[in-house]
Amino acid sequence: MDLRFTPEETAFRDEVRAFLRNHVSDAVRERLVEGEMVSREDYVTWARVLNDKGWGAPHWPAEHGGTGWGPMKQYIFLEELQKHPAPQPLAFGVNMVGPVIYTFGNDAQKKRFLPAILTLDDWWCQGFSEPGAGSDLASLKTKAVRDGDHYIVNGQKTWTTLAQYADWIFCLVRTNPDAKKQEGISFLLIDMETPGIEVRPIVTMDGGREINEVFLTDVRVPVENLVGEENRGWDYAKFLLGNERTNIARIGVSKQRLARIRELAAKEMSAGRPLIEDQRFREKIASVEIELKALELTQLRVVAADAKRGTTGKPDPASSYLKIKGSEIQQATTHLLMEVMGPYAMPDQGEPEEGWNEPPIGPGYGGQAAKSYFNNRKVSIYGGSNEIQKNIIAKAVLGL
Repeated sequence: MDLRFTPEETAFRDEVRAFLRNHVSDAVRERLVEGEMVSREDYVTWARVLNDKGWGAPHWPAEHGGTGWGPMKQYIFLEELQKHPAPQPLAFGVNMVGPVIYTFGNDAQKKRFLPAILTLDDWWCQGFSEPGAGSDLASLKTKAVRDGDHYIVNGQKTWTTLAQYADWIFCLVRTNPDAKKQEGISFLLIDMETPGIEVRPIVTMDGGREINEVFLTDVRVPVENLVGEENRGWDYAKFLLGNERTNIARIGVSKQRLARIRELAAKEMSAGRPLIEDQRFREKIASVEIELKALELTQLRVVAADAKRGTTGKPDPASSYLKIKGSEIQQATTHLLMEVMGPYAMPDQGEPEEGWNEPPIGPGYGGQAAKSYFNNRKVSIYGGSNEIQKNIIAKAVLGL
């Protein structure tokens, strides 16, 4: 299998790089390089820049407003976005609910929701996990009872990322409590302004406020917001999660972070010389780079196979091992970044808006290292924990 880029693909990569240099502001790029979150406004602005270029949904079919690119161009675009770095298209809309809507939704749903996903006029969040139903998602208890032209929804969702910004939430709900647990689930689109919805923040151990609990009490959802068929939601969820896990590999993110580690290690001193000159530290970097190269080659094989096979509509079991190794490497790079910064990586030095007016104890970029380290503990859990992915591989790949 030839994994080298063709001249056309190399030219496309160069076009993407030039576009990013010309359109990503220095302020946004600097925040991303240092591991900080970008604002809601930055996300919206960037989504519209990409949409104006026609690149707002790299893996969508052209008839739905996407690029119509094949798997290799999608891979190149995503990697360059992550390496630059630039904000990625908001995953909950573009990567998750969008493909579900254009694959399983009706014409009215496609017309209503797809254009607003591309421009981020609608900000989406994901209502899957619940207390007691995370990796074992089929155990969810949020229920939807049919009442004429509406469903009445009651329950709780948790770990809902960026729900504080969301206009809509896509939810898995139980519509048939008497069926086997995977067979009684439906996929609903719910307006976050609907009475009965309450969002409560969960402060993470890095001090962030990106995740939330969402409580639904007698929430009335029009039946027209049901995607596909009632009680077929588990099938749609598996389709969605297959897309999510492939993107979680985030090879470009790890490449960019390793470059940052090398840059900072050349500045930080250890035993009277730059840390990058320490043999043991160089071995640690080399070990992670070897793992990353192996992952990159594996993903290229998967992408090449996808290009040859075409789209089947079913999640590729290979997305599970890309997710496992990708998340492990992301965590390893944040650990190395912590090692570079040493005591300067104090995890919670306070924020100006909280009344904190003391200077950082070291370089301004140092305090973010611990936050990135702690925040990235989650990547081996979300999108289906790595333990669950190993079970999927055992069944779907190894046939055990």
